[in-house]
Amino acid sequence: MPELPEAETIVRGLREPLEGRRINSVRVIRPDVVDGPAARFIQALAGRLVDRVGRRGKNVVILLDDGSRLVVNLGMSGRLLYRSHEDPSPPPTHPVAEMPLADGDREAGGTLVYHDVRRFGLLRILLPEDYRAWSGTLGPEPLGRGFTAQYLAEACAASRSPIRSWLLDQRKVAGVGNIYANEAVHRAGIHPRTRACRIPDDRIPHLHRAIRRVLRDAIEARGTTLRDYRTAQGWEGSYAGALRVYGRDGEPCRRCGTPVEREVFGNRSAFFCPRCQPVPPAEPGSDL
Repeated sequence: MPELPEAETIVRGLREPLEGRRINSVRVIRPDVVDGPAARFIQALAGRLVDRVGRRGKNVVILLDDGSRLVVNLGMSGRLLYRSHEDPSPPPTHPVAEMPLADGDREAGGTLVYHDVRRFGLLRILLPEDYRAWSGTLGPEPLGRGFTAQYLAEACAASRSPIRSWLLDQRKVAGVGNIYANEAVHRAGIHPRTRACRIPDDRIPHLHRAIRRVLRDAIEARGTTLRDYRTAQGWEGSYAGALRVYGRDGEPCRRCGTPVEREVFGNRSAFFCPRCQPVPPAEPGSDL
């Protein structure tokens, strides 16, 4: 599933071609990916001017001139693509919605396409008050000012969840998924099963820096393409080659050479180096 770096890369690729453009029309090809009736979705978008393109957590957020927002969750295989009329590449094979664009000061040109093979994504229109309520259910942005080492320490102290699972909880921190949670705890030298409340105080700043560093590095590389993810221009991300543990079970740790291990908990795979990330001490009455 695309995470914060992938969503941020898509946002950066859409700003220039979308901002200031008008959505001429809307074609909904697969209504099951649209929240609510397709006719209402079309009516809310057609004729609207794109004010800004941004992001909240893993979601692409397109602010329209009437204050409403098109919020796009990419699900497992969603792609949000901008295609100019001159684009020679083959058209998307599984389009869900198409939005031809125009600007009164420029030639009409280009189409915003939402493509989704598995159709686990979601397109929805949120009015200002609905957007504020939804955004309020998410935790702070990990690259924003609100995500401080102090916040991380206080929030972790209140949770007994394994730190890998804690990082996946979008109510705690918005945008981190399984790839970057595994990478961050490896950088911080913390076993993914360590309960959040049992992380030593002196490790919290390391974890805080690791989370921010891995996300910034992945954004710089335009995200991680393992299968479906593409940028807004259809390119693959290049961070997969820099992954230290995720998907590398059996391969040597890039830090110490010990084979990376994999185990499943919380219905998700965790990847770690048993030497760099020692198993946490067992608690009385615990299986950890």
